[in-house]
Amino acid sequence: MALNDTRTATSLRSSPVGAPASLNTIDWIALLLMIVGGINWGLVGAFGFDLVAAIFGPMSTASRIVYTLVGLAALYGIVLALRLGRSSSARVA
Repeated sequence: MALNDTRTATSLRSSPVGAPASLNTIDWIALLLMIVGGINWGLVGAFGFDLVAAIFGPMSTASRIVYTLVGLAALYGIVLALRLGRSSSARVA
């Protein structure tokens, strides 16, 4: 089964008014990474504690990969928000 299942794309267009749009696997992964990044930034801001650096080492290769994935997920989140916004405005019209 493909990651971008056609049923998911169809459900974005054909969801009943008020029903949440379906998210595909990549959407969920991006959301999870954005949550991890948000929690990490919250810890940095509130306590000066960088959880990613504590787990993987400060600016280690693994930390840099995590930071990069979180950043890419945030960029994808913009696309996801636009897609969901378009699908919800199409249902209202």
